Amino acid sequence: MSIHSLLDQHPNQQIIASVLSRYFFTLVTLISCFFVSDVIAQEHHHHHHGSLHHWEIPSKDPDRIILTFHGDPATSRAVTWRTDHTVNKSIAQIAEATVNSKFTENAVALDAVTEPFDLGMYKGNVSLVVHYHSVIFKGLKPDKLYAYRVGDGEYWSEWIQFRTAKQEYSPTKFVYFGDAQNDVLAHWSRVIRMAYQTAPDASFVIHAGDLINHAHRDYEWAEWYKAGGFIHSQWTAIPAVGNHEFMSVAEGEPRKLSVQWRPQFTLPVERKLDEKLHETVYTVDYQDIRIIVLNSNDQLEEQTDYIEEKLMSSSAKWNIIVCHHSVFSPAKGRDFEFARKNWKPLLDKYNVDLVLNGHDHTYARGHVPVRTTDQDSAHEVRTVYVTSVSGPKQYQLDRDQLNGYEKDGYQSVKSGEQTQFYQVITVEDNQLTYVAYTALGDEYDRAIITKDFITGKKQLSE
Repeated sequence: MSIHSLLDQHPNQQIIASVLSRYFFTLVTLISCFFVSDVIAQEHHHHHHGSLHHWEIPSKDPDRIILTFHGDPATSRAVTWRTDHTVNKSIAQIAEATVNSKFTENAVALDAVTEPFDLGMYKGNVSLVVHYHSVIFKGLKPDKLYAYRVGDGEYWSEWIQFRTAKQEYSPTKFVYFGDAQNDVLAHWSRVIRMAYQTAPDASFVIHAGDLINHAHRDYEWAEWYKAGGFIHSQWTAIPAVGNHEFMSVAEGEPRKLSVQWRPQFTLPVERKLDEKLHETVYTVDYQDIRIIVLNSNDQLEEQTDYIEEKLMSSSAKWNIIVCHHSVFSPAKGRDFEFARKNWKPLLDKYNVDLVLNGHDHTYARGHVPVRTTDQDSAHEVRTVYVTSVSGPKQYQLDRDQLNGYEKDGYQSVKSGEQTQFYQVITVEDNQLTYVAYTALGDEYDRAIITKDFITGKKQLSE
């Protein structure tokens, strides 16, 4: 007998209907809760989110958005971001920025390259598949302010602005950091944010290696991205690898480049070099500045040839070398002898202007003076070398070691320890102005290189 026919025969059919209705509602609710909790349990088991901070967990919303150079900075830029594994197709939109939001009407959409990535490749991470997405913006107009956003068409980032380089000459300002490395969220965040306060109009930022401490540990990369926040998506980054960007994935295996490095940074690929050096050795030409980024961890001989090729072919008025290990190490027990014997002669030969290093968790600025009896040339220099640290890990300075480099033609000028730094460098006409700031935003060191572009001669004032 059906429920309805039973109700028709019973005198208290309204009471029974009410009871049955509540019974079925309760039953359906219990069944629904069982299935929902089972799905959640399966999802939780599959992704192991339980041990992650909420800001580590990927979602459909784009996170870890970062700009890098890829091609001519006047007409191109690359952007990379991350989502959870459910976002299989992603896009970036870009338009010339306007004084109101109507620029969105002219936004162009570009399909992203999507790369699945298993964090569990390193046993120290949770076993979690995420998707990295990247787009290279091409055909941009020089010296234009662009607004871009990334997403899947439903879940979007905010609109973010950056300016392309001028095609013709103009002053350039950029920021340089030594090692962030340890306690990045707790103690490096204030440094990058103070640097942004000091030079919000910087065209790019150089990270001279050891961005984090344990190469493959995703928690540390999450800290690095959270510490910089929107700054990473607005300042174009030039990252160099440090020794802490290398470690074994499992016990007994050889050291390996951070498994996150290539998915999360879209960098130029030097096809002539060994694949192991791809996206760790590259060159950026920004107007009249050539920046040569090296991997001071591996295959140093091959990079020696690369250095000479890039310096010999350079038509830039200013040439800068970036590598993690300090050519003139200011810290106790450190010695990058290979660079002094094999790279320094090339830097001298081609009159390199500036070398930016990290690794030694101290501060040192020095240079190679031009030896002459001419009093007018007393301040003439070849290459200026800087070692710096932006994170909280600090080493002891070895002043005797610094003074010992005089046999290599090096003259120590300014040094420091137990201090977190950032540097702002401005190139304008024939002058390069270098300023080191402490984490408090106070000026610590300043040097100005004045260069004669015809003769190549440089004067240093401090």
